[in-house]
Amino acid sequence: MKKIFNHCVFFSCISKNGSFHSCDVACDLGGYKKQISLKQAFQYSRRIFLMNHIYILSVSFSCISTLNMLRVRSAACQSWRGFKTFSCAAVEVKNEPILGFKEGSRETAELEKALHNLKGKTEVIPCVVGNEEVWTKDIRYQLSPFNHSHKVSKFCYADKELINKAIEASVAAQREWDLKPVTDRAQIFFKAADIISGPKRAEVLAKTMIGQGKTVVQAEIDAAAELIDFFRFNAKHAIELEHQQPLDSDGSTNTMLYRGLEGFVAAVAPFNFTAIGGNLAGTPALMGNVVLWKPSDTAMSASYAVYKILRESGLPPNIIQFVPADGPVFGDTITSSEHLAGINFTGSVPTFKRLWKQVAQNLDIYRNFPRVAGECGGKNFHFVHKSADVGSVVTGTIRSAFEYGGQKCSACSRMYVPDSLWPQIKQELLAVHKQIKLGNPVEDFSTFFSAVIDDKAFSRIKGWLEHVKSSPHLKIIAGGNCDDKTGYFVEPTIIETTDPQEKIMNEEIFGPVLTVYVYPENNYKEVLHLIDNTSPYALTGAVFAQDKAVIDEAGKALRNAAGNYYINDKSTGSIVAQQPFGGARASGTNDKPGGPHYVLRWTSPQVVKQTYVPLTEWKYAYMG
Repeated sequence: MKKIFNHCVFFSCISKNGSFHSCDVACDLGGYKKQISLKQAFQYSRRIFLMNHIYILSVSFSCISTLNMLRVRSAACQSWRGFKTFSCAAVEVKNEPILGFKEGSRETAELEKALHNLKGKTEVIPCVVGNEEVWTKDIRYQLSPFNHSHKVSKFCYADKELINKAIEASVAAQREWDLKPVTDRAQIFFKAADIISGPKRAEVLAKTMIGQGKTVVQAEIDAAAELIDFFRFNAKHAIELEHQQPLDSDGSTNTMLYRGLEGFVAAVAPFNFTAIGGNLAGTPALMGNVVLWKPSDTAMSASYAVYKILRESGLPPNIIQFVPADGPVFGDTITSSEHLAGINFTGSVPTFKRLWKQVAQNLDIYRNFPRVAGECGGKNFHFVHKSADVGSVVTGTIRSAFEYGGQKCSACSRMYVPDSLWPQIKQELLAVHKQIKLGNPVEDFSTFFSAVIDDKAFSRIKGWLEHVKSSPHLKIIAGGNCDDKTGYFVEPTIIETTDPQEKIMNEEIFGPVLTVYVYPENNYKEVLHLIDNTSPYALTGAVFAQDKAVIDEAGKALRNAAGNYYINDKSTGSIVAQQPFGGARASGTNDKPGGPHYVLRWTSPQVVKQTYVPLTEWKYAYMG
């Protein structure tokens, strides 16, 4: 009955005159002690414990955390009214510390070793359905963005037959997985987070750097910190969701059961964040769902590493199927299955719209209405008021626009600057621009950013640069060149526009390209309206101003222009549990992964009422 790891909680039900009166909670965490009512204890607790005696109940248990990052305060009670017993827990989780990778540090030595072990090697990655590794004839390769002669991984596309096999196996496993207590499922993700935080950190970072072209710090904040935070905080939120219970009434109790969705969830992941792939597949699985995970072709190596860590952490077979596939084939197959319960997507607007339309066209075949969640990028803005701190504007914009080559969904790509500040801001932007190092992030840790992800991205961005050079409204003031001889390199590019409605201010580029519109400083109100109405996206945006009245005014004008809105900070860098992420309009369904409500998206709650006083009369009193 007692299972103690790092911390203990003692929960005692106190008897008064032969009936339960209250519960004392005593904890070894800083002398915590609190008295609560027994009814509160019943409402907080969800798991069943069978006890010989209930007058005095003392339970000690917690969750594992090798880094002391997790603390679970838990308790169990049994109601005298019948079969309503609970496990209550308040889980404490902190954001994973970001390591510094200073020269000579332990983490640097471990990362360099991992990078060396992967140098020039090609990882072989199968489709995985259940415990079976499957190969098809459709062989593909993941290339390193900064050295496209290096085949990072060899993998295959699942065909329609294999995808349907994965669906059948998943659906068969869903009921048993959903019936597992949420605390048991959460333990898998806590353990996976600890593994990534510790022994597998260097490997996952190295595969993200080589396969996706990330620098040390960009890999660290993504494949380590953010992924760990997703796993830990989502597990915390899943456990705590169990506490959200309906009211009881005299003679009956009401219980909310947070079931998984009936069927399977398809997780369609992007290349730009290893963490996003882990979250898209992991969160539905945590909540009792079975998942078909389609990783990005250009993030295959790191994604497979995350999948293997989940399996190593105790994830059973058939809960997450690892099925690389051609996008249209995958989309056509999942949307034509009667068992489709949901789609968890990050990617382009056209692809998301295509999936949504397919779901709509096939509504009559589904057993349920599928949940469709998506995040689709943005045309993110920095608005600068004349009262702004120029230094903050310059450093924030350089980082937001050019870190990871502008390939973050939240990257700043349009900037609005008052004419009174533009000369100074321009001068400082160009001074920093000269210092930016573009190159191989594995061989030179001082590289600020590397190549864009693949030949398709390179061609798209090159097309934009050619458009700029031919437009009478646009002028390149820094950068503008690109080269794909060894890798897909695009210089950080800064552009001035005289037309705030030029299409470059409207459409997403997804590359290291920043366009600046200089406005008359007294026209800032019109510019706020312009920002809100220029682009169909509404993901992130930032306002730089010291004038509090302007800050308030901008907040009202831009209320719907961004799902993540920053004041005197850059538009990138959201942190799990601090700035849950997502936007509306063309940017997606704004489900805010990283926040406490996201886990609820992947449940189908059931309310159970149990009555203890029999109904003895069919007539109502007024009927006589």
